[in-house]
Amino acid sequence: MKKIFIIFFIFISTISSSYSHKHYPITVDGGFDISSGKLLYNQNCASCHQSNLSGAVDWKGLDKDGHRKAPPMNGTGHTWHHSDETLHAIIKHGLAKLVKNYQGKMMGFGDKLSDKDIDNVLAYIKTYWNEEIYNYQLELSKSN
Repeated sequence: MKKIFIIFFIFISTISSSYSHKHYPITVDGGFDISSGKLLYNQNCASCHQSNLSGAVDWKGLDKDGHRKAPPMNGTGHTWHHSDETLHAIIKHGLAKLVKNYQGKMMGFGDKLSDKDIDNVLAYIKTYWNEEIYNYQLELSKSN
């Protein structure tokens, strides 16, 4: 398991630095279109992560197919432990495409969402986070 995460972060770093879309951190008041982000989230993410961003029931477990379930995006899961650059890459490319033998269903949305759309979704997600984790994640995103 540890080996998978190490490979994942090396791969994400390589992927993230290969495109020029770098304007992090993403803030809730930085000119991002949160209403567009909400609409795009509901169209593309809510079916797995739920419309209230709570994630799948028993999200730390496995689904009936043996895959990892969708974690919450509302600040109660681990999303805020990742930088904006990493979150953007996950949404754009998908974990299933980025991590060999990944045991989940997160596919990328790069064919449906522009970089701006992805950033708007991330800004919307951050509106659910409490101030402490929001500020922590902003600092994390600044250091990348």
